This record gives sequence, C-alpha cells and structure tokens, in this order.
Amino acid sequence: MSMTKLSAFSALFTIMLCCSCQNQTKPVIVPAVEVVKPGASGRGLEIIGGVEPVYFLPMKTPFDSRIDTGAETSSIDVSNMRFFERDGEKWVSFELNHGINSETYVFEKRIKRRTSIRRIGKDEQRVVVDMDIKIGDNLINEEFTLANRDKFTYQGLIGRNILNGRFLIDPSVENTLR
Repeated sequence: MSMTKLSAFSALFTIMLCCSCQNQTKPVIVPAVEVVKPGASGRGLEIIGGVEPVYFLPMKTPFDSRIDTGAETSSIDVSNMRFFERDGEKWVSFELNHGINSETYVFEKRIKRRTSIRRIGKDEQRVVVDMDIKIGDNLINEEFTLANRDKFTYQGLIGRNILNGRFLIDPSVENTLR
C-alpha cells in the first residue's frame, strides 16, 4: 500500500471514529415524570382510625373492627361453619353473631379459595368468601377469611385488600366514621 493511500485510509478511519464517538455522547432527552400526590386524583382518601364500625350486610348493627395494615386479607369471626356442595361448587354456611346485641345472621357463600394464614407457632388454613360490607359511606364487596376470633378483642379485621386506595389510617384515633 502506498503512503498516499495509507494516509487517506488513516484520515477516513479517524473521521469515522470521531463521528461514531459524537453519536454516542449526545444527551438523551427524558420526558418529565408527572408525580401524582395522594388525593390529587379528584377524590381524597378518607382518614380512619385504628378501630372503626363496619356493617356486614344485611346485618343492622355495626361491628367494631380492627384496622390492620399488616393483614393482607380481611377476616371475620364466625361460628357453626358447615361445608357443602351446590351445583358442583364448594360452599360454606356460617353464623355471624354480633357479640354485643346478639343479632345473628346465617350466611351461605361460595368458597372462592383456601389460604394459609401465618400465626405464631403454626400456619392456619382458612376459607375465603366474598362479603358485602359498609364502612363509612363506602359499600364494598371484598374477600374475607372466615375464622374463629374468640380470643381476639374485635370480631372483624379490615386488611389491605379493603384499605388500599380507599383510606388513610391514623392509629391515634378511633371511630371516626360514627
């Protein structure tokens, strides 16, 4: 290869190298991210306390229920559970007894699934059903595990499946929805 051709080749290579480097160092324009503040969606989240009245419809008396952000799924204390099949599906019959005024209602619900609840010592198997509740002005149909909560202070436990996107919790207050 002659010196002239080598110089031309070297010059062309240098120009190509500089052009490719310039393309890599151009800044990329990143679109701005819109930050949405809580309550800015047009509806504010209602502030509730650590214990709130919850109506398990169609019952007429509210149950004082523990608001528990640590619980994934809500839970209710029931008695006299009886499992049966209806139209090839698994169902459960149970009583919901109000601990204060003795109002009792018998429910029959299709079992949505079974779940394992972590407890100190061992896991507990529970069935999950859909329940209609009223909390404040909100009518909600959501999953509840059925449990024996005799050893607990509150018959109802409201977990994240109901709280998320609906309420802000202030554990220093109670009964804000009365």
